[in-house]
Amino acid sequence: MSENQYTFENEIYKNTYRHTTSHILAQAVKRLHPGAKLAIGPAIDDGFYYDLDVPEPFAQDALDAIEAEMRKIIKEKLPLERFELPRAEAVALMRERGEPYKIELIEDLPEDAVISFYKQGEFTDLCAGPHLDGTARVKANAVKLLSATGAYWRGDSNNKMLQRVYGTCFQTKAELDAHLERIEEAKKRDHNKIGRELEYFTTVDYIGQGLPILMPKGAKVMQILQRFVEDEEARRGYLLTKTPFMAKRELYKISGHWDHYRDGMFILGGQDDYDDETKEVLALRPMTCPFQFQVYLSKTRSYRDLPMRFNETSTLFRNEASGEMHGLIRVRQFTISEGHLACRPDQVEGEFRGCVELAGFMLKTLGLDNEIAYRFSKWDPADKEKYIGSADDWESVQSLMKTILDDIGLDYVEADGEAAFYGPKLDIQIKNVHGKEDTLITIQIDFQLAERFGMEYVDSDGTKKLPYIIHRTSIGCYERVLALLIEHYAGALPLWLSPVQVAVLPITERAHAYAQGVADRLDGAGFRVETDTRNEKIGYKIREAQMQKIPYMLVLGDKEAESGALSVRSRSAGDLGETALEDFIAKITLECKERL
Repeated sequence: MSENQYTFENEIYKNTYRHTTSHILAQAVKRLHPGAKLAIGPAIDDGFYYDLDVPEPFAQDALDAIEAEMRKIIKEKLPLERFELPRAEAVALMRERGEPYKIELIEDLPEDAVISFYKQGEFTDLCAGPHLDGTARVKANAVKLLSATGAYWRGDSNNKMLQRVYGTCFQTKAELDAHLERIEEAKKRDHNKIGRELEYFTTVDYIGQGLPILMPKGAKVMQILQRFVEDEEARRGYLLTKTPFMAKRELYKISGHWDHYRDGMFILGGQDDYDDETKEVLALRPMTCPFQFQVYLSKTRSYRDLPMRFNETSTLFRNEASGEMHGLIRVRQFTISEGHLACRPDQVEGEFRGCVELAGFMLKTLGLDNEIAYRFSKWDPADKEKYIGSADDWESVQSLMKTILDDIGLDYVEADGEAAFYGPKLDIQIKNVHGKEDTLITIQIDFQLAERFGMEYVDSDGTKKLPYIIHRTSIGCYERVLALLIEHYAGALPLWLSPVQVAVLPITERAHAYAQGVADRLDGAGFRVETDTRNEKIGYKIREAQMQKIPYMLVLGDKEAESGALSVRSRSAGDLGETALEDFIAKITLECKERL
């Protein structure tokens, strides 16, 4: 690596720098807590972490002490030395040092794997590398430990809970300070904070993780979104369905979910009943596709019937790991704008394009279109047990999807092993304020389930053929979208989406009757209005409405009641002066129509 590549502009160097810092973190923990057991410590997008087995969670004072020890290690200018050992000697070294997690990692390595270690001072760690040549390369004043949280060993809830210490580091203190400032801004925008403060949702321990309660404001935004999506889909030729939340195991066996997705499902009844064919076993649905297929199968279909586009606002249930739960972003029960299109081979590209265009329209309308990335999710030929279908079929359909994506002109990355078990997909990815990436919208080409369910159509030559199925969402998971909107707009949702659009604020009791008349007129025009008749000063009422992120406030006193005018305040622009009620209604009607 040439000298001019030793900057964070070089992704390899940045990851090497941060990986080295994770080792410094682990060394500091071992100095201060000799009984700690080492797990793993990689570099990540915005820093690094190390998983450790310790008797008690690290409080803030413990993190402060570890961070101070890290700075000492950096100033000791310890060289990092790489060495290799045969498997038996590697296991013996880790056993001598009391590192059971490292032994497990060594034993999982292939027989011909190179087993390497890195040593810095008294600290030695199993690691493939690469690393910097010494701790002095890391800038002591540009390192910060951010938090400690629980994380299951290898992400498996059946394993022990470890302590994951997160940190970040940069090449200068100024870069670190700028990053920490971004983190503080992200905390202010975190939907988990704002959404609760604005009373969009809440969670209750004795209801369970990943099962949020949408409060009236959050439920109202969800209702607005759902109506918008369903109306738009109807305009595009979709047929609305309503299907059951659960089904017998036999349905999921046909679809393949029972064999390939069972661990992610909520199954009613004991595990002993799963394979007992004499008992009826029900499971909550993780997807809607096998249910909507029954609509297609309700009668014989002709090539003239295709394409058929089914949509549904679906409630789904997925048994997410508890460590993955996060507010409304990742939950166990959620609502999705699901749809399935049955089409002839000659219609696949046009219908796929239509799905991409619909998703783009939704994202642009919501203001999220500049925050997304596209991922072409493919199968992993080295893990064929994870999928159904032949290798030839997979390669053929993936080639078809790649051609379509290239024809559309999407800028995408390819990801092996991220396909659904029945077909490749386009994932539209988005990051929350903390930089964690999730899938928002998926569009999949399914070349297998039609055959499993016998979904035939009679072609123009009288022969029976199988359609392609496109699985898609148009807006994705509504709960996730709500979370992202709260974060994107810092709670100040656009007028058309705001649960309360106008706050009517009478200054005195004498203005109550006039205020109620104004509120009634707005309500009759279809706007969401709240009237604050509390015996409080008008300044207090304005501040309260501003804190609730209400787009418009109408301040009404004796003067307004006498003249029949409105004194209008905007959430963003402040005092807008006086206007007539009809003019105000015309103004906000236009804003809502243009979805501003």
